[in-house]
Amino acid sequence: MNTENAKQEMLRQTAKISWAELQRYFAAGKVIYVEASLDLIDVGIALIQDNKTAFSEWTENQLIYPVNDKQAQAWSAEAATLWASVVSPWVLVQPLKSQEQE
Repeated sequence: MNTENAKQEMLRQTAKISWAELQRYFAAGKVIYVEASLDLIDVGIALIQDNKTAFSEWTENQLIYPVNDKQAQAWSAEAATLWASVVSPWVLVQPLKSQEQE
């Protein structure tokens, strides 16, 4: 899949979603946090393309990581809505810009 096709596919699979709807994926260990400094779509494309170099760098710099219990509890308490993109079996999530500024 070329990058442009991958980007179109990622855009189709990206949406705002409540944390409550994501909790079952979190329970299965499938939710990955993407730092706001990264583009959610670009991270998804890198995952589709198995870009190990980018993922190693992002992981080492803690820009992407599995959502932890503390984050999950906070999002649940505030009834958070997140950007989410599916790259099966993973769900990449990122706070909405307005939530980051609060």
